[in-house]
Amino acid sequence: MSTADKIFIETCKDILTNGVWDKDYEVRPRWEDGTPAHTIKKFGIVNRYNLQESFPILTLRKTNFTAAADELLWIWQKKSNNVNDLNSHIWDSWADESGSIGKAYGYQLGLKHKYKEGEFDQVDRVIYDLKNNPASRRIMTNIYNFQDLNEMHLYPCAYSMTFNVSGNKLNAILNQRSQDVLAANNWNVVQYSLLVHMMAQVSGLVPGELVHVISDAHIYDRHVPIIEELIERVEHDAPIFEIDKSIDNFYDFTVDSFKFINYEYNPFKTKVPIAV
Repeated sequence: MSTADKIFIETCKDILTNGVWDKDYEVRPRWEDGTPAHTIKKFGIVNRYNLQESFPILTLRKTNFTAAADELLWIWQKKSNNVNDLNSHIWDSWADESGSIGKAYGYQLGLKHKYKEGEFDQVDRVIYDLKNNPASRRIMTNIYNFQDLNEMHLYPCAYSMTFNVSGNKLNAILNQRSQDVLAANNWNVVQYSLLVHMMAQVSGLVPGELVHVISDAHIYDRHVPIIEELIERVEHDAPIFEIDKSIDNFYDFTVDSFKFINYEYNPFKTKVPIAV
């Protein structure tokens, strides 16, 4: 069993066994037919992934690594808030006629701020500090900008990364206010594990641990039977992850800079309904 599968199964079982339903409340999300999308949730999920042991990608079903990596690069490398710069349609529901999602995600990372060393956006400041101030306890990003929330088409879910260097290892904490576990749990884990690998490589470090903190980890009512079937599946061993070692500039990575060897996974043809 891969670490990703083990943690995913434990998380889902915890939510289904110990979670709380919100059926007594009015909820914002709706299914495509207009029905309220209720959830069973667990507050304060904390999962740890040792990136030295394996890359945490699910084998219970396939995680679309190419699309996940493309979205990560769209936010962190392109610093874009326009879906026309993205090679998938996962953000289309929140985009306006021009393709913009407002002052959200990549837009916030690309804003420049003044420091005594000069002007940096949030991504470049992280890279600068990892290279020049690795002992700093201030290496972090935050895209939950209250001033701009009214101009965001969707409030950030995964909103903060804190990087910490211990010896030659780069560790990180991903803070997430809300997560649709079926649709996004491993998707986000894969993305931010990849980010740790990228940041470590361009900073002369090795990837250490990703700690994933989720305030509201929830399973939607129509997802429960899918989750129950998924977590009873037979798992495969984790694949071998490879990254192009020749790259030393964060902005030179592409989706083709990464590959998996022996990625075995169970087929998953179920259409997952998405609440918006």
